Amino acid sequence: MHEEKTIAQTSVTMAQVMLPQDANPAGNIHGGVIMKLIDTAASVVASRHAQCNTVTASIDSMSFHHPVFVGDLLILKASINMVGRSSMEVGVRVEAEDYIRGIVRHTASAYLTFVALDEQGNPASVPQLKLETDGDRRRNLEAERRRSARLALRRSEATSQREAVSQREGQRPTT
Repeated sequence: MHEEKTIAQTSVTMAQVMLPQDANPAGNIHGGVIMKLIDTAASVVASRHAQCNTVTASIDSMSFHHPVFVGDLLILKASINMVGRSSMEVGVRVEAEDYIRGIVRHTASAYLTFVALDEQGNPASVPQLKLETDGDRRRNLEAERRRSARLALRRSEATSQREAVSQREGQRPTT
């Protein structure tokens, strides 16, 4: 079995200057560029924790609070919030820094779920998470709530799909 890990052991901070090729004609950085960087930072955290390949299974929440501009330094802070048997939730906080004027803005937050994969591409077990601080425990509890809501939504969607198929099959003319 894997040895448990702390959040600090796998957290990462990435920074990248936003350039003109990252922007739309108005000079705002495309949300997709920011989303890709979020996925990259979160993937590093998940793979560091699992010590194997991981894949993005879902993005449960992606909120943009303020625009990011050409020339801003984008800072991404990513850490594990919760682990399951083979899945992990990673939270990412994105800040944009105008380092000329010394202004830092919280520009986005996201929660992503990753699944660890073994060499055959099957789900692999991951180390448990050692929660050390009240903040760690709070983020873990919030992640558990998001997981429960996500699973309930999946069950509801599956039920709706089965009902729709049954309804369509009941309306087909017999020949």
